[in-house]
Amino acid sequence: MRPHRAPAATRTVVSAVAALTLLSGCGTAGGLRSAGEAPSAVEPKSLWPELPPASSAPYDYGEGETARIPGIRVTGGDVRRLDPVTVTQAGLEAKTDRDSGLDELPDSTVRQIKACRTAPDDCPVLPPYYRDLTGDGRDELVLGIRMPDRQLAVRVYMPDGGGLTRIMSTYDAVISVELAGRDLIMRAPSVIPGYEYRTAWSWDDRQRAMLPTRDEILRTPEHRKAPGHRRTPTNPATGMPAPSADASSDPGASTPSGSATGTR
Repeated sequence: MRPHRAPAATRTVVSAVAALTLLSGCGTAGGLRSAGEAPSAVEPKSLWPELPPASSAPYDYGEGETARIPGIRVTGGDVRRLDPVTVTQAGLEAKTDRDSGLDELPDSTVRQIKACRTAPDDCPVLPPYYRDLTGDGRDELVLGIRMPDRQLAVRVYMPDGGGLTRIMSTYDAVISVELAGRDLIMRAPSVIPGYEYRTAWSWDDRQRAMLPTRDEILRTPEHRKAPGHRRTPTNPATGMPAPSADASSDPGASTPSGSATGTR
């Protein structure tokens, strides 16, 4: 919330009272003291203004990509009634609105997903979480899928017109995944020792998708020193480049709220 600014008349009275107080020799403890001159505001300076602006993005990280999940009906808009494995299996046949390739899963993970009913111990689909991330009063479904090389795919599904739409799909070698208000926050190791990436995904009404609205590199908290790891935004199905084997992958390091089971 923005701080309320006092009306001009009030500021004039306060200034007069302050001036009288200073003139009366208020130099004792508790009196007003100058904090020094305020620094001058400096306007932003445009560098290399003669350069032409870029016309297209150099990389496609899959942000804003959505997909209608075939064969899934959401009764009453309640995603809690859905089976996470059924949703994940149906998602293998989903067609995205544009093809970044980042919604694809490695062949080994696809085989495990298809065999979840017959080999549940090897099923890579993690317990679901629920949170209203779009602000429409209905929960979204948040799913995690374990991948090779200690990576995790994170996907968010929104009830939409009686069906289900995937509004976020990304992956990384994560330290933790968190739900904070209407944001989904992913922390990933950095190649710089003692630092980590923190990306907050938020709902965007215009794009009708979750977008990475804040992407930062921060110092790792002293109580948790993560091993160094280079982020790999390339298609995991190609296997290039492969992440280092020492990257942390414990997505339960910080347990989000809104879980159906309370565990990761």
